[in-house]
Amino acid sequence: MDRNAQSALHQRRRSIGRRARSTEAVEFFNVLTSPQLLQMTEALLPEHRERLYPPTVTLSMFMRQVLEADGSCQKAVNGWAAQRAADGLSACSVRTGGYCRARQRLPLEMVSALTRQTGSMLSQKARAQWLWRGRAVKLVDGTGLSMPDTPENQAVYPQPSTQAPKVGFPLTRLVMVICLATGAALDAAIGPHSGKGSGELGLVRGLVEGVRPGDVMLADALYCNYFLIASLMAAGVDVLFEKNGSRITDLRRGQSQGTRDHIVRRPKPARPQWMTPEQHARASDEITLREVKVAHKVLVTTMADHRQVSKADLSALYARRWNVELDLRNL
Repeated sequence: MDRNAQSALHQRRRSIGRRARSTEAVEFFNVLTSPQLLQMTEALLPEHRERLYPPTVTLSMFMRQVLEADGSCQKAVNGWAAQRAADGLSACSVRTGGYCRARQRLPLEMVSALTRQTGSMLSQKARAQWLWRGRAVKLVDGTGLSMPDTPENQAVYPQPSTQAPKVGFPLTRLVMVICLATGAALDAAIGPHSGKGSGELGLVRGLVEGVRPGDVMLADALYCNYFLIASLMAAGVDVLFEKNGSRITDLRRGQSQGTRDHIVRRPKPARPQWMTPEQHARASDEITLREVKVAHKVLVTTMADHRQVSKADLSALYARRWNVELDLRNL
């Protein structure tokens, strides 16, 4: 090979190397196989052959794909091909079919369990100054998602009844528990978008076990529910919710703690349809709550002592939920 050809080959190799380093198509592979996660990853791996896209490589590529500005499968496959070439591995096709099929084979339990584990690990590393008064704050919020229109998805997550058959997409409801200090996703519940027990309150009841005594749960007005608050109080968890605007707030009643700040006692409501008589009987007959009005909002909390937690403290903490929901950079 003459010098010009050698130089051209060297330049191509360097170019591929630069592309591979900038792509880092499977950069999360080292995380999935790190000492902290290796045992769990191996335990959750499905039976598979050593293909071009084994589960750990596929999941790593998928994680990178969703973080890219160009989230196409083609971009993910091109990056993997470039990295293989830079690492001296055999060339592979840049068709996306194999990668897409490998993604579909990823077990949901594998993705869910690793998400919870990594979220917990990240949350535990939160610095003391990131906590709120030395306490972990768990933000709860929900959203709706559309899904590919397949018979399997339609069976589990049917489209809204307002849409004509075969012209809509399956919808699912997602509720997440998020660490306020780090923004890490700690747990999630997924269910149909409509039907009995499919609301966000129904889903969040399955996540209560993930909070610990001493935690603070932070959420919007949708979660300001007697039975949810009572169950959290019984678990040693404080809450800070916005009060539903449709409910009457009379700050002249109850025990006053200052301007627009009072303590009230709420009796147990009638049994809702989703609750069994036994569950209703076990719930507290009465709960004591603090209500404060800040700006145009009424906040409800179990942190009753205004000398320890002021109204301004509650307002500032509630405002921080927007940092997680809209702008992680301001945490």
